[in-house]
This record gives sequence, C-alpha cells and structure tokens, in this order.
Amino acid sequence: MDAKTQKSELTRAAIIGAGVDLASAEGLEAITLQAVADRIGLSKSGVFSRIGSREALQKAVIEEFGRRFLADVFVPAMQQPKGLPRLNEIVRRWIVRMRDVEVEQGCIYTAGAFELDDKEGELRDTLLQEVTRWRAALRRTVMQAIDAGHLQPNTDPEQLVSEISSLSIGLLHDARFLRDPRAAERTQASWERLINSYKA
Repeated sequence: MDAKTQKSELTRAAIIGAGVDLASAEGLEAITLQAVADRIGLSKSGVFSRIGSREALQKAVIEEFGRRFLADVFVPAMQQPKGLPRLNEIVRRWIVRMRDVEVEQGCIYTAGAFELDDKEGELRDTLLQEVTRWRAALRRTVMQAIDAGHLQPNTDPEQLVSEISSLSIGLLHDARFLRDPRAAERTQASWERLINSYKA
C-alpha cells in the first residue's frame, strides 16, 4: 500500500470513527456529512469523496460499531471451550463492554433500535441485519451448550437469547438513566441466577 492510499484509508477510518462517536452520543439520525466533517476538520466534500452519501456513512457507522462489538465480546470468547464456558465468557465480556463503553458513550444497537423501530428503509434494514447477526451467533453458542450437555435439553435457545438481550437493555437503562453505579454488578448477578435455572 502506497503512502497516498494509506493516508486515504486512515482518513476514511477517522471519518467512520467520528460517525460512531456522533451516533453513540446523539443517534443515527444526527449523522450528517457536515457534522462529521466538523468533528475531524475536513470539508463536507472531503467526507463525501471518501464515503459517499449520508446514507452510506450511516451504514458504515452501523457496520463499524458491529465490528467493534464483535471484536470486544465475541471473538475473544472463542478461546473458551464450546458450551457454557464460552457462553459465560460472552455474557461477561458483554457486561464489561456495556459498563466501560456503551454506558459512557451510548449503544448504537439499543438506541438505534428505539430510534428506528417505527421507520422503514435501508438504515433500519442495516441495523436489523447487524443485530440479527449478533443474536444468531449468540443462539449458536446456546445450542452448543445444550449439545455439550451443559444446559437442559429442553432449553429454548430463542428464549434464552431474548432474556440475555433483556439483561443488556436493563443494564443500559439502570446505568445511564437511573445512574446506578452497581448496574453492571447487578446484571452479572442476574445472569448467574438466570443461567443456573437452565443448567443441566
């Protein structure tokens, strides 16, 4: 990669990173080419030449948030054995990320879902695809724990995934809105009680 191409890629990464910060703080609809340009000291045309339209930037932001989320939560947990050890590690890392990142900056998955729940279009479809992909990965992990004999054979994977997701939304509500400093700790305790009810 030559220096010019490398600089262009770094600039594009900076644009998307600024978009992630903006969306986390103010919502996906707050993303505009001008708002992102102002954040990183580029012209609006400079942002457009590297990203394209506002819609392309919003989509890139959702995809980048998904990459960061998986890199923090899912990928490292793959080092754990299949089954309950891996599932526990995913949830533990999810709680830690929520506490250390989303509670401070906002969660594009959760806030975006409420922001776009009654809207139709490509932006909603992109967010839905990312969230669905994450929940499918979580469901596979639950099914592996059932197959390994760690969870009861009649465990409904969709039900457990829904309950895990509800824990994460509750954590954000209590930490961000109620400003409960023990929200993450309470969520971990709730998870332990929940998963104990499913153990074989």
